[in-house]
Amino acid sequence: MTEALECYEAAIAEAERVGEQRVLTQALRHIAIARCQRGAADEARQLCRRSYDIAMAAGEQVLAAEALNTLATIDLHTGALEHARTTYARALALGGDSLNVRARTEQNLGVLANIHGALDDALAHYRRSLEAYESLRDDHGCAIAYHNLGMISADRELWDEADRYFQRGLALAQTTGDHHLEGLCLVNYAEVDVARQRYDDARRRAEQALAIFDQLGIPSAKSEAYRMIGLVYRETGRLALAESRLRMAVDLAVQSGVSLNEAESSRELALLYQAMGRNQDALTLLNGAYRLFQDLDARVDLVDVQAKVAALESTYLAVVREWGQSIESSDSYTHGHCERVATYAVNVATMLGMDADEITAIRIGAYLHDVGKTRVPHEILNKPGALTRDEFEVMQMHTVWGIELLAGIEFPWDIKPIIRWHHEKYDGSGYPDRLRGDEIPLSAQVVGIADVFDALTTTRAYRAAFTHEEAREEILRCRHWWSPEVVDAFLTSIRDEAGARAA
Repeated sequence: MTEALECYEAAIAEAERVGEQRVLTQALRHIAIARCQRGAADEARQLCRRSYDIAMAAGEQVLAAEALNTLATIDLHTGALEHARTTYARALALGGDSLNVRARTEQNLGVLANIHGALDDALAHYRRSLEAYESLRDDHGCAIAYHNLGMISADRELWDEADRYFQRGLALAQTTGDHHLEGLCLVNYAEVDVARQRYDDARRRAEQALAIFDQLGIPSAKSEAYRMIGLVYRETGRLALAESRLRMAVDLAVQSGVSLNEAESSRELALLYQAMGRNQDALTLLNGAYRLFQDLDARVDLVDVQAKVAALESTYLAVVREWGQSIESSDSYTHGHCERVATYAVNVATMLGMDADEITAIRIGAYLHDVGKTRVPHEILNKPGALTRDEFEVMQMHTVWGIELLAGIEFPWDIKPIIRWHHEKYDGSGYPDRLRGDEIPLSAQVVGIADVFDALTTTRAYRAAFTHEEAREEILRCRHWWSPEVVDAFLTSIRDEAGARAA
């Protein structure tokens, strides 16, 4: 790459000296690509704009279209997707009948469609790109098209097709000497291998890709290779090696400023930590990944990122659910408690008309509302009789200890009020802070009433379970503990649930 940059710079200097505009505009475009690969996107854009201006002044519309295509691709890789789409359209219009422009621009429009999750559109663009490259007898262009068709086949889980496309793309990339494309084919082919549980093949390809990207000096691509190697080690139970490779993937993504790579690598590392029982570490990484995806989604309307956010939320819920279950394991009488409280609480929140983010916060808060009980001595948790005053004071501390355990985790949702205040009461008789009335957040009240109901309707060490009707009467007797709207919504929700069961 260093030698390539030196040659391009020499070509630019000589073209400027002799006034060779065609060479100058092409050299500027090629050096822009190299600069972008090394993370200098703003400088690359300036070079492309200069290439375009020179080509237009010389009446070279095809070269100007190629400059626009490269400029749009830089926007594509840096997240300016709407600008990229507009610029690609300008390139197609300006390029006219040029097969070269059509082949490259259709290819890039396919990438853009794929990012947005429009797989049918992407497939059509890639096929038009392949047809143009085949008409040109351009093996290198065909290699790119096969690679892209392999990617979209993998997205659709058409593994046999993905295998064939990646094999063709890889062979042509090697034949034409495009090492960067060879590395991309290898690392994306490795993802197919992982999906098909061909772990030895996956690791071999990912390590070959890593060696190529290391030689080319492209940290963002190295991040992807390390992520794939980490996945192989995780899936084959080599957890320490998996952690080191996935951590390297995250660090390289941060270094290269590629938020999408950082978010995806963080998610994979979080799944590893979940498997290792390191739930706090897993949630810290998932929170970071969630913020990165949300930032990407706020910047451009990305269907694909929205899908990734939805998948990440599913992972998040799986981690907190598992953590909640691990909390319950210390108390033989509370198995399934967090899951039931979450179900009751979400029903109440829905009845109250709370929005999706508030409901997600309630669900997660319900799973983790008793996290502080991990610090309560086992003999107090499972005591068969009534607690002494001192023992009850220790039990009350679980709300404070829960906040302490989660202090280092910045959640995307406002769950900490639920952890601390789900035992507060509207009349001021609750704990730990004796809050009164509407000082108690609505989310904490919703989880609190669900918690009481589930405690009443399950057998505990110190008493038998109430029937649902007996628990309902107890909630009515203690209705001064929560706001009237929370009590009414809760009673309606359990009545509707009972009706649904009867039906």
